[in-house]
Amino acid sequence: MKKMAALRDEVESWQSLNQRILDTQELSQLNDESLIPELHREVEEIEQELSRREFNAMLSGKYDNNDALLAIHAGAGGTDSQDWTEMLLRMYLRWAERRGFVTEILDSTEGEEAGIKSVTISFEGPYAYGYLRPEKGVHRLVRLSPFDSAHRRHTSFALVEILPQVEDDPDVVINANDLRIDTYRSAGAGGQNVQKNDTAVRITHLPSGIVVTCQNERSQVQNKENAMRVLRARLSELKRVEREEHIADLKGEYTKAEWGSQIRSYVLHPYQMVKDHRTNFEVGNAQTVLDGNLDGLVEAYLRANITNGK
Repeated sequence: MKKMAALRDEVESWQSLNQRILDTQELSQLNDESLIPELHREVEEIEQELSRREFNAMLSGKYDNNDALLAIHAGAGGTDSQDWTEMLLRMYLRWAERRGFVTEILDSTEGEEAGIKSVTISFEGPYAYGYLRPEKGVHRLVRLSPFDSAHRRHTSFALVEILPQVEDDPDVVINANDLRIDTYRSAGAGGQNVQKNDTAVRITHLPSGIVVTCQNERSQVQNKENAMRVLRARLSELKRVEREEHIADLKGEYTKAEWGSQIRSYVLHPYQMVKDHRTNFEVGNAQTVLDGNLDGLVEAYLRANITNGK
């Protein structure tokens, strides 16, 4: 029923746009000069709507229309990388606000001095996974470190994971007997307990060894529900990778997805630039990207993948 409602909305929106175009054509044939300003506005709005729909048409993957989970993990660089992780969190939250997505921080581990070691966020909205999919990989920051007394230039790394939120993946069956569930008190900066009760939840999936934690809600039940959402998404991703490995093995080639070359560099010193190394798309104003303006980078990646037939 959910899929049917989504398809009905999609068809009706195209029918509405088609009728809007026909109405505009009829008005243009009246040869009434007083209607020219209105016609110009209408044509401009129709072109913008078609451009938006053309972009959405690039999001045709199996899970592209799903909600998404985004996880950021600090990498090499110590406190600078933990601060960089928090900067990326701010960037994605601002981007989501621009898009009208609903976000929720499911779990976060604060850094000892500053920033955060890791964070998991839920994104809810149309094509959330499709839009975020290009962000998966290692992100590199070059800047003058605010944590270096000599104010030297440092390079920091953070890993971004993107997972689709799946409710009914037939390949993922979670047996309660395969889970070890531990509860503990939520911890803040420096490892201090921020709750008197054991509200935080850690779930270990014994067959795969996957461990997920959630501690941001005050209720143990809510944290457990969120942890299961993350576990289901991780197991679905594991199945997808296994399928790709099998297919690639039959073809005689496979490249393991792991830490390696960064997908994107953010340079704040000695000049400002954000460059995506997969598409060579560049933005001269790094601050506008860090403020959530990611659309140009995302669109360039999606268009390049369509051109390459991926």
